[in-house]
Amino acid sequence: MHNQHLSVRIGHLQLAPGIHARHGWTFLAAAFFSIGLMIFISIGQTYILNEHLHIPANEQGAISGNLVFFTEILTLLLFLPAGVLMDRIGRRPVYAAGFLLLALTYVLYPFAESVTALYLDRIIYALAVVTVAGGLSTVMADYPAECSRGKLVAAVGVLSGLGVVIISQGFGSVPKMFINAGFDGITAGRMTHLIVAGLAIAVAVMTWWGLKPGVPICHDERPTVRELLLSGFAQARNPRILLAYSAAFIARGDQSVNAVFLILWGTLAGKAAGLEPAAAVMGGTFIFVIAQIAALVWAPILGPLLDRIDRVSALAVCMGLSAIGNLALLLLDDPLAKHGMIFFILLGIGQISVFLGGQSLIGQEAPLAQRGAVLGAFNVAGAIGILLMTAIGGQLFDHVDPRAPFVVIGFVNILLLVASVYVRIQHHRPPTADDAPPVPIA
Repeated sequence: MHNQHLSVRIGHLQLAPGIHARHGWTFLAAAFFSIGLMIFISIGQTYILNEHLHIPANEQGAISGNLVFFTEILTLLLFLPAGVLMDRIGRRPVYAAGFLLLALTYVLYPFAESVTALYLDRIIYALAVVTVAGGLSTVMADYPAECSRGKLVAAVGVLSGLGVVIISQGFGSVPKMFINAGFDGITAGRMTHLIVAGLAIAVAVMTWWGLKPGVPICHDERPTVRELLLSGFAQARNPRILLAYSAAFIARGDQSVNAVFLILWGTLAGKAAGLEPAAAVMGGTFIFVIAQIAALVWAPILGPLLDRIDRVSALAVCMGLSAIGNLALLLLDDPLAKHGMIFFILLGIGQISVFLGGQSLIGQEAPLAQRGAVLGAFNVAGAIGILLMTAIGGQLFDHVDPRAPFVVIGFVNILLLVASVYVRIQHHRPPTADDAPPVPIA
């Protein structure tokens, strides 16, 4: 047997033939940085709105929501071309270019002198998101041997979560350090962003050096938009698949609301209590990180449980957990209060529960023949959730209450809890040999 046909192991993961240990280790390192570097924009933007642009507190929710809405529209338009490009010129150049685009975003963002400039920078950020996220998911499908596919998905899930926590907490506190060292607030913000940009460039170089070059010899055909709409959404006639699409809608909406409005709520509460913007952003970032750590700890506990009970029953439990996490915030007036931590732990548990519950249900229900189109439609449903929840949430945040976006998600959770119970009773069926195997979940 020739060397290129041998399968290499890294730790407990077996790689596909032709994938070397260097390729695997590089991908795991890139997975650690990918989501964390993308999410930093929520922290940096909150700081810029307060310290650089001095936007009134009662306008920041709408601006933050609209910026995410604008980005999501662009990413919906760009995901398919980015996927085709990855198949044509290879994973390595597109994935590495994504990190360079993130670096360019973070170089330009702190020099914006108006909200309009932030919108222009978001065009570059949208290109970065589709290339980095597309690279992450495509390489994750390419690199493992079939027997290690679930283990790699789990490893990437854990590494991504750790990356979000460490990058958010680490860089969220850097402006305060610079201010303590004697720099003014604007310079501190710019230096922090430039350091993050430098990290993104370093990851781009590592990705280019370490990932497997070339174009894959064979790959699954990506569904066209027409196939996605016709085949993917036609499958929604199956109530269990429709329920999974609904779960994607609220799960991605919930993730986006947490990333944008949790940091903003904590920051504005800190400013109202008399903190400087740098210290306020640090406080806002901390409560977001608490929710992420709770999600990270809960995921490996929940994952095995989802495999042991009916996936629709499991989704009902997940919706209940998320409803509790979101609606409990009605009891919390000050997000920076010491007892607030328990609320953010519940929020993180609820957020990851709905995400994993939806993933496990769609993995079981997607028919093999239309798998690509169904998973594509599932992702589109998630993108629509981000669009609606951030746009509506921004207005509610400003004009009703900072907790309002979370309350809306909590009520949708209750509706989908009821829908899950209905589907479980009315459309229960034993698994058949034709079912797609469940998607392993992190």
